Amino acid sequence: MALDLLHIREDDWRAEFGAGDLSRGRAYAAEGRSRLLSLKGSTLVASCRGSGSQTYQQRITLNPYGQGWSVTGHCSCPVGFNCKHVAGALLTLQRQQEQGIDLSPLIAPSQTLQEQRLEGVQPQPILSLGSLLRVHFDARKGRMQEQAQHRAALAFDYQGHSVSGRNSKDAVLRLSAGQSLRIVRDPASEAVLRKRLEQSGLQVALRQSEALPESAGEAYELAGEAAWLRFVREQLPHLREEGWQIRMQPDFQFNLAKIDDWYATVEEDPEQSWFDLELGIEVDGQRLSLLPILLQAIRRTPWLLNGEALNKREDDEELLVSLPDSHKRVALPLARLKPLLATLGELFLRNPDEAGQRLRLPRLDAARLAPLQQGPAVNWQGGVQLRDFAQRLQALDSASCPVPQGLQAELRPYQLQGLAWMQALAELEVGGLLADDMGLGKTLQTLAHILCEQNAGRLTQPALIVMPTSLIPNWQDEAARFTPQLKILALHGPKRRALFKQIGEHDIILTTYALLPRDLKALNAQRYRLLILDEAQNIKNPRSKAAMAAGQIRAGQRLCLTGTPLENHLGELWAQFNFLMPGWLGDSKSFFRDYRTPIEKQGNAQRLAHLNGRIKPFVLRRSKEQVARELPPKTEITHWVELSAAQRDRYETLRLAMDQKVRAEIARQGLARSQIVILEALLRLRQACCDLRLLGEDSDGRLSSADSGKLSGLLEMLEELFAEGRRVLLFSQFTSMLSLIEEELRKRHIPYAKLTGSTQDRRTPVQQFQAGTLPIFLISLKAGGAGLNLTAADTVIHFDPWWNPAAEAQASDRAYRIGQDKPVFVYKLIARGSVEEKIQQLQQAKASLARGVLEGGSQAQWQLGEEDLQALFAPLSD
Repeated sequence: MALDLLHIREDDWRAEFGAGDLSRGRAYAAEGRSRLLSLKGSTLVASCRGSGSQTYQQRITLNPYGQGWSVTGHCSCPVGFNCKHVAGALLTLQRQQEQGIDLSPLIAPSQTLQEQRLEGVQPQPILSLGSLLRVHFDARKGRMQEQAQHRAALAFDYQGHSVSGRNSKDAVLRLSAGQSLRIVRDPASEAVLRKRLEQSGLQVALRQSEALPESAGEAYELAGEAAWLRFVREQLPHLREEGWQIRMQPDFQFNLAKIDDWYATVEEDPEQSWFDLELGIEVDGQRLSLLPILLQAIRRTPWLLNGEALNKREDDEELLVSLPDSHKRVALPLARLKPLLATLGELFLRNPDEAGQRLRLPRLDAARLAPLQQGPAVNWQGGVQLRDFAQRLQALDSASCPVPQGLQAELRPYQLQGLAWMQALAELEVGGLLADDMGLGKTLQTLAHILCEQNAGRLTQPALIVMPTSLIPNWQDEAARFTPQLKILALHGPKRRALFKQIGEHDIILTTYALLPRDLKALNAQRYRLLILDEAQNIKNPRSKAAMAAGQIRAGQRLCLTGTPLENHLGELWAQFNFLMPGWLGDSKSFFRDYRTPIEKQGNAQRLAHLNGRIKPFVLRRSKEQVARELPPKTEITHWVELSAAQRDRYETLRLAMDQKVRAEIARQGLARSQIVILEALLRLRQACCDLRLLGEDSDGRLSSADSGKLSGLLEMLEELFAEGRRVLLFSQFTSMLSLIEEELRKRHIPYAKLTGSTQDRRTPVQQFQAGTLPIFLISLKAGGAGLNLTAADTVIHFDPWWNPAAEAQASDRAYRIGQDKPVFVYKLIARGSVEEKIQQLQQAKASLARGVLEGGSQAQWQLGEEDLQALFAPLSD
């Protein structure tokens, strides 16, 4: 714009002043305190009567800057620069122009200037600091993005006159009408000051910026906010001590207020399952809740909602946030904010406009208070009981407990830790999930826990344990062996109703998932000290009769035992926690929205970390590799087999037919509603890989074991294994396949044991195999995946793979468990190039999901999609 002080507008220069100075300047102008003395070119000279009797002088120079004016206003008042008196003078000038007052008397006529000379003066450094915030639309990210530029500018003060520039030429200033001042600069001294500034970390700016006007001096910059923050905190105090004038623009982002105190207020109602938390800071005697401050920061910097980006920041980094109704900002340590930001992010996404000063959290989330103790000390107010509860939740992993008197077993260190964990949960009156690997002794730890309750006089009501039917004998044997003093009542079989009246007379009541819904009324006539679900994945379907019945049992403490709490998806984990702590993880719909979709389909690390943080106190997970180092090594081997010519021909014919059927069904109903047809098609292909006789098409008995590449390969393997004296567990999904293997073993006069879902007497085959009289044990995967202790085996063979890696691992752990003293070899028989090979690849994705949730690891994205189907129904490869 043309430089014309006779057409000045407030909108063009107001950004040069703070809100307070501008407001008081308006008052001074309205009260007529400001008096205009002269107007020459770009310089206005004025005076202003202050709030007292003192009158101050102002010299104001305006220069074009962007679409407005930059203001360099010197005043004789204590503030000295762009103060309220300067603002009052400019507003008075504008008011007189608008009122039509003749300003020509102010304009000095041209005349020969009388020049004064100033030399031999030592320059004093002036450092100006400013910031520029801009908001623009980022097309790549599809949202508005905020960018900030920060600059420092160096100028030199020669007895109240500011000059700048590296050319060090004499500066000529107009003092008044007819007078000028020539300042003879001192290049050597200015160079020393530049070097001092660069020693503090600042570098000469290579790009222009509107963060400061060009008239502020030579521009300098730093790389990144962290560097600016260090400079302001560490270098600026030294520069001030050395006599540097520091001028911070009102919008300078690192003009930080000092946090005098941190406070946390907790309000809890003992009768409610939630508490209110307010976390805040005290600045200049004023208390400020952090919730609205951080929600505003999230609006400006969306990366705060990105868990991956947040986790990349170090805990000692700080977040700069603006204070409400102020130009001031404060620095908040990320170590304290990370747990809070996870909750705030969730709140912001749902109801950002309804957030008040406090967070409302479930009582079981009290463990999330612990990270707030990191960093500066917090002045806690209220919630003494809740904070004690939170500390005890955090310390669950390190709880200790003596071995209960009368236990007929020696507990390993990790088993003693598991016992102490369950005891601590009982004291806190909360439930928990013991998720140790198969074979680490969950049954023994649980019996020890019940015995502790009895010894302490708390087992005034029985412990009810629900399990698969096949595990009843195992629990009876283990209890008789380790805790013979506990009276046990097993409720199963047709005569169990006659035993209902004896429930209150026993310490442990055993029942099954199948019978629980039928016997619910009789069982609920008694309240229980403990309700324990063994193989708790049996309630993974929350709408099943067993899951709904378990939720209705009245008990003081609920526990889940399982080596595979998560087999297929996170909904199974939710079902178990919905039994343990109803409503804590929300209803199934909100859990699907908040956790399953972001974690399973989007690979959202923030949601995964959030879920891990919530469940961590209530899940105890130990793998064999972590705690049972005395176990011999386990070797897993993929044993590739080639299909026979007959299998290859039939497989390809079947594949083409099934692929066509599946495509038609997907086209008709969509992928999500075609699961039954897809699974049926894959089942047929898997059967073809095992043995063509499983397809039910061999009506005239022409096929034999020689027509199955896998069965032929298995028989060759067994011949070698038996020659080496190996003891084998052989698992298959198909009981009909076990029958075919059984037939081949009989032909070869090889003794064996067999266990399927139809086996009535489970004890005898297990005892025979453990006694060493049988070289091989044939087991259906469903019947033998849990509750068996078969440490006599040193070899496990999985004849056919299926989706669930956890089910296979459970089966393998029948042999690889405490008590095993031999190396264990696990073989998977995979038909090369077939659907079995593709299934094995998909298994890895499910295993990744389980690791991410239960072990706090990363979660690789996985879901069965169109590409998976193409791979599964691809032609056989060589």
